[in-house]
Amino acid sequence: MALTFTKPITLGFRAPDFSLPDTISGKTLSFNDIKGEKGTLIIFICNHCPYVQHVIHELVNIGNEYRNKGIGMAVINPNDVEAYPEDRPEKMKEWAEELKFPFPYLYDESQETAKAYEAACTPDFDLFDQDDKCIYRGQLDGARPGNDIPVTGKDLREALNLLLDGKEENKNQIPSAGCGIKWKE
Repeated sequence: MALTFTKPITLGFRAPDFSLPDTISGKTLSFNDIKGEKGTLIIFICNHCPYVQHVIHELVNIGNEYRNKGIGMAVINPNDVEAYPEDRPEKMKEWAEELKFPFPYLYDESQETAKAYEAACTPDFDLFDQDDKCIYRGQLDGARPGNDIPVTGKDLREALNLLLDGKEENKNQIPSAGCGIKWKE
């Protein structure tokens, strides 16, 4: 697993739209279907990545905590499932049901959505305000597999709380780190 970091992109970019199947409900969802009244969180993940596995319970906690506060949320798997069969849609659904995901788990088979968001790793986070402008593109927190830092969601929670409180985002954002997205040949 090659450690990869979120690409630095100037904040303020508008959320690219998408139309992706939700492996949990079977419905096709767009950004507008996911969008929250106060903001929207899009996270690129996959089943097999140890960085995602390390933080997935905290992502579920955040989803449960913030969905009733006006934050829409979805997780998207962009990986090449031919090369990584543990990331196949049926496995995505099993994992989402086992962990009781409170958000859709979308499958980006074409990888066009990941490219539009310039996602680089799993997990990769983009938080958008009510006007669909990106205000956060950083890490969940400092925890990584094996570094003994507890998983708290501190950095992402701070960004969510600043958004909900109507305060300006922290400009000092630390990129997320994880497995590189498994692009198709």
